[in-house]
Amino acid sequence: MNKTNSENIILYNRLTVIVSILVPVVVALLLFLKWDLDKLVFDLRSPNFEPIILFENLPIAKPLKFLPPIYATINGITAIILVLAVYYIKKGMRNIHEYLIKICIALSLCFLVMYIAYHITSDPTSFGGEGLIKYIYYFILISHILLSITVIPFVLFSYIRAITGDFQRHRKIAKITFPIWLYVGRHFWINSWSGWCADPFINGKFWRFSLI
Repeated sequence: MNKTNSENIILYNRLTVIVSILVPVVVALLLFLKWDLDKLVFDLRSPNFEPIILFENLPIAKPLKFLPPIYATINGITAIILVLAVYYIKKGMRNIHEYLIKICIALSLCFLVMYIAYHITSDPTSFGGEGLIKYIYYFILISHILLSITVIPFVLFSYIRAITGDFQRHRKIAKITFPIWLYVGRHFWINSWSGWCADPFINGKFWRFSLI
């Protein structure tokens, strides 16, 4: 490994660490924004917190309630393409594998943009299920949130190892990245679509959780 390549790897690693920290923090902050008619406010959704108006006299925003089934489908497609990417690399078709992984990353970015847009313009909706389904739902929800944060550095480091030609280390980390990424995509798809396909009223509440 020459000096230039080694320096690039160090730079990529540092950028990966920075991005892995910044992305979850920025997304978390953005989810507390609410485009309320012509105002953009920062709202912690707590009775003890007074919303802060950031901007006024904006174009009136309408709730983007059509987005959840779209970004849920995108996540489902991402999971399918991810499986195909693994299939092709096992067949030794590296170029196709690389192309499919890039598509997965692009789709994940599209999902993130739509996910944030939906929550900025729409009111949160509580989960109305009771009993065993409630605990199953929250287990999937909490594990999804934690793993969706965890997967970011794994995806980035896996990609960096590949583009820098360090395929031995790439394979090692990819074996961890793949099941986490697949779990996040597949279960988000199930959770999101279950709320739209199930009976919309269970105990008088819409069967869809506010974070999804």
